[in-house]
Amino acid sequence: MKKNLKYNFVWLLIAALAYAFIYVLYVTGVITPFTEYTLITIGINIMLALGLNLIIGFSGQFSLGHAGFMAIGAYSAAIMSVKYPTMGGFFSGILLGIVLSGIVALLVGIPTLRLKGDYLAIATLGISEIIRIIIINMGDLTNGPAGIFGIPPMVNWSMVFGFVVIVTLIIVNFIHSGPGRATMAIREDEIAAESMGVNTTKYKVAAFIIGAITASVAGAIYASYVQTIAPKDFGFMKSIDILIIVVFGGIGSVTGTFISAIVLGILNMFLQDAGALRMIIYALALIIIMIFKPGGLLGTWEFSVKKLFKKKEDKSNASIER
Repeated sequence: MKKNLKYNFVWLLIAALAYAFIYVLYVTGVITPFTEYTLITIGINIMLALGLNLIIGFSGQFSLGHAGFMAIGAYSAAIMSVKYPTMGGFFSGILLGIVLSGIVALLVGIPTLRLKGDYLAIATLGISEIIRIIIINMGDLTNGPAGIFGIPPMVNWSMVFGFVVIVTLIIVNFIHSGPGRATMAIREDEIAAESMGVNTTKYKVAAFIIGAITASVAGAIYASYVQTIAPKDFGFMKSIDILIIVVFGGIGSVTGTFISAIVLGILNMFLQDAGALRMIIYALALIIIMIFKPGGLLGTWEFSVKKLFKKKEDKSNASIER
């Protein structure tokens, strides 16, 4: 327990240094409104991809329904922010989205997570589409296909940075906890894990719920930042975009998710002037990377503070022995 607190403290120190670096870039004018949009988009994508990587990379469940949970969070925050245009209204919208996405993930996770592979992917895609269709048919509450306009802007880069840190700590601590190790055992061999007494349904649903909640939080931040949302923003291609980040960085690598979201975000920024060729160049870059690095940029490699401490301890022990 004390070691976990020590590692969390080190991660928070690294986050504080990163925050200070970004703040200096703002003060010196290096970050413009255009690059700020890219920075915030990268932060939102990191949260979305971390949650999906927990489901796919660490629990071994192939989900294509992430956009649906993002929509729940976005509409919850948008509705509450429009009705109560204060920070209290915005955060109550985030809380509402967390509760709703958690309940939906629990209700649909128990029956669907018994499926595997392509069948699970189709089932989760169907769930995402059901959520989107329900939003379209909720009348004045969601404004149907037209979506919600004039959402009060409550989000800035500092808030996004804070949420990225919180989401990362939650997911990393879950992965290194007892339930997280049980979840990874299910990924490696579900039958073997079940034979050892692991409640496979329980841990798969737990990972699915955490992933859904992080998607909901990211959706709420997205809605407040762009100030306009519509059901078409949360279609099948949105789930694919998040999946690309996970696969590109390395399935089962939190570090890879960060690097992938940053690299793809910067690549998108520089390709803005390419017009219609932007998506072609973007797709070609992805194809080339996946040909030469089929496991993603980092594969399953992970930057670990624990390993750094262990190396220092080994060196100190070796010097004492000498």
